[in-house]
Amino acid sequence: MSTAQRERDELRRSIEEFSAGGYTVDRVGFSVCACGNETFAVVLDDEVAVAATICAVCEEEAALADSDDHFDDVEEVQQAECSCGNSEFRVASGFALDPDGEVRWVSVGLRCTADGVAGVYVDWKIDYRPTSHLLAQA
Repeated sequence: MSTAQRERDELRRSIEEFSAGGYTVDRVGFSVCACGNETFAVVLDDEVAVAATICAVCEEEAALADSDDHFDDVEEVQQAECSCGNSEFRVASGFALDPDGEVRWVSVGLRCTADGVAGVYVDWKIDYRPTSHLLAQA
């Protein structure tokens, strides 16, 4: 197994074990920039429940899940930082689905590129339908 695959598996497990909102994570999508890079700085707000990636190579920004719809409500985003002080991560979004296959909860997990610690940094409930556009991003 490659190092990249092992790191993705560790990140996936950390998101699945978190089970945000008490729901099982049914699907995990990994962030990959259009330039092919898989490491990012991440800005987020836990109060408003938004997150976005900034590519460590080309600096392209991308909102995660439905964050683009809510960034205007954020007073000041925070840059994610690992307890080791590093601020570069592999990023994945976990989706808990309801019985109809609609997204009911999103969990954003990060795996530090320096020390390998992985965990969920922000999560939020989805209370609208349809949600297929969220899964299309994963």
